Amino acid sequence: MAATPAPTDLLRSPLHDRHVALGAKLAPFGGWAMPVEYAAGTAAEHAAVRERVGLFDVSHLGKASVRGPGAAAYVDAVLTNSVGRIAPGEAQYTLCCAEDGGVVDDLILYLRGDDDVFLVPNAANTAAVVARLRAGAPAGVEVRDEHRDHVVLAVQGPASDAVLEAAGLPAGHPYMSFRDATSRGGSVVVCRTGYTGERGYEVVAPVALAEPLWDALVAAGEPHGLLPAGLGARDTLRTEMGYPLHGQDIAPTITPVQARLGWAVGWDKPAFAGREALLAERAAGPQRVLRGLRAVRRGIPRPGMRVLDAEGGELGLVTSGTFSPTLRTGIALALLDRAVAEGDEVVVDVRGRSEAFTVVRPPFVEASAR
Repeated sequence: MAATPAPTDLLRSPLHDRHVALGAKLAPFGGWAMPVEYAAGTAAEHAAVRERVGLFDVSHLGKASVRGPGAAAYVDAVLTNSVGRIAPGEAQYTLCCAEDGGVVDDLILYLRGDDDVFLVPNAANTAAVVARLRAGAPAGVEVRDEHRDHVVLAVQGPASDAVLEAAGLPAGHPYMSFRDATSRGGSVVVCRTGYTGERGYEVVAPVALAEPLWDALVAAGEPHGLLPAGLGARDTLRTEMGYPLHGQDIAPTITPVQARLGWAVGWDKPAFAGREALLAERAAGPQRVLRGLRAVRRGIPRPGMRVLDAEGGELGLVTSGTFSPTLRTGIALALLDRAVAEGDEVVVDVRGRSEAFTVVRPPFVEASAR
């Protein structure tokens, strides 16, 4: 496959030249030119992650630091999850909400200590998250946008531990914890997180280490059948797990209550952005709920497709939809009327065809991340 050029006004990963050399198909994502797939194709990359190991460049993800006296307590008062649930050296999934409860972004929080927090938001929302944190930062707390300072590599799959160990990186630590290490002459952070549902790690390092780290991981993964994987496989993998994508399954118009992300909200905390609106919605019950759909026959759902009842009445919309390479069938996440229950059969309007789907609870496949 010949490399596909990307528009010149997009940001480029520190590994852009590696992707071009591998013949990657590049496309815009969150303001960056990122690989969608390589020569093997999305299905093969997806299978590699589920069965062996895949390597993703996710350097488009945002990076920000909050440092200074009381930094962790300040972040805790802004983001939804309770920082008190974790200890230094651990990571946490959390949300940044607006006052009306809508999701500005979802992100991973790395807790280094009471005065040091590192955040990994989504690419397109980094500036918004940083601006919100800066706006209310107390004296002595500095919020820095470090988006362009780090490379982020995700090693995902059953053989991920073996690959990291062969590359001289720490592995085997508990889920949602991180370890500091020195590699290729620089400091790296290895966190046991990922967006695929498989056991895996995300490696954060200075941009100067991007190519040496990538090359070391590719070499270490060769005996294990490692494939570089693009955003196409990342999307099919996360959809199989029911993981939300900001801008589709969560958004400024979609709340954590609607998206069934209440587990990432510290309901007993005295303060966080959107608290009053979310408490009220939880008490009243959401009018719509994010649920899973699995095709009864051969329909492949896509975002924006209408979900209907047997009489053609509107029930909601598909927010994420794809063909599951693991299950060999169509799957989707959809925001549906709260009256719709698991086990119900609904209809999706797939380009003018009425396709039957069963309402299910994600994940669609079993996770092995822990």
